[in-house]
Amino acid sequence: MAGRPQSLDDNVFCIADLIEHSEKRLSKTASEYIAGGAMDMITTKDNCHAFDRYRLLPRVMKDVRNVDPASRCWGVKTAFPLGFSPTGLHGVAHRDRELGVSRAASQANTPMCLSSWANSSIEDVVAQDVNHTGAYAMQLSVVEDPEANLYTIRKAEAAGCKALWVTCDLPILGRRLNEFKNKFSIPEGLTVPNIPPYVDFRAPTKGSKMGYDRGLTWERVQWFKKHTKMQVWLKGIMDPEDADLAVKAGADGIIVSNHGGRQLDGISSTLAALPGVVDAVRGRVPVHFDGGIRRGTDIFKALALGAEFCFVGRIALWGLGYNGEAGVALALKLLYDEFYATMTMVGVNSVKDIGRHHLAWVAADGSLVRLPDQKPAKARL
Repeated sequence: MAGRPQSLDDNVFCIADLIEHSEKRLSKTASEYIAGGAMDMITTKDNCHAFDRYRLLPRVMKDVRNVDPASRCWGVKTAFPLGFSPTGLHGVAHRDRELGVSRAASQANTPMCLSSWANSSIEDVVAQDVNHTGAYAMQLSVVEDPEANLYTIRKAEAAGCKALWVTCDLPILGRRLNEFKNKFSIPEGLTVPNIPPYVDFRAPTKGSKMGYDRGLTWERVQWFKKHTKMQVWLKGIMDPEDADLAVKAGADGIIVSNHGGRQLDGISSTLAALPGVVDAVRGRVPVHFDGGIRRGTDIFKALALGAEFCFVGRIALWGLGYNGEAGVALALKLLYDEFYATMTMVGVNSVKDIGRHHLAWVAADGSLVRLPDQKPAKARL
């Protein structure tokens, strides 16, 4: 058909297809580990469904010959406002692991945050930065042993990471029922090289202080800032009051996230939490978004509600499961093309021009309620 772009793959035309075909190639245990969440997975599912409660409000007769989806993250220019958030154990999905994700991300000028529980070391991941983007961060699952935390921080800083993502919603591990049922564990042959070598990551010794730190409070933010030159971002902020406290504690940025619904089930979607956090922050620090994105329109909606940048986690694993590094590259190209098309058809030339006036809320009777016609305050990236 005239005007239709050429297909990128014979099987996969959107992220839903990627999920379907990835799961055909993965074991049941691996598939359920990737897609799983806590308990009944109400929050995991709601992260995706929340986007459908909004409708786009396109404007026509706009000059969209020069649409530019470029954005910035951690001070680095990116192809579009999307990056990879930290997800553990990429080796479960494919032998390319995080190294393949890193190569695909670099080639697409896409930022990447590595999980503490990655199967590849941060230095090896950053070494795959073929386009020299420098757009890398390290996530930290805070444990009781300060030396273990410092081990991960020092490795990330030495590797050249721009930011440290401190996960705030992990005092204990969420109850992920599929992992109980499948007796999920780290497969033989895979290691976790971003935690200290003296730790038995398959069965931490009792009393080793490798349990998650239940004493993590706002005062600790300054401890992290004292021990690294990287930006310190707080991941897992969902409440407006917590957002204000995060800024006052000295956080350099906030990631609105509910851990993909893998921690506490029954809490709100990240999209529902986003506007309240943005309004509470009032542009004092950047607010980034993570949770439930499956389409280019989802990225647009999150930006319209005030996010300055978006992240996806499971999509990297589904890409690996489908076709290794090439599957990850395919996922990024699909989302880029969808986002570019959305900007063009809504009538927006620049990411900075996306705002709440581009959205309407779907009321209970199906009618549309336009959002207040103001642009949320945003920090300078």
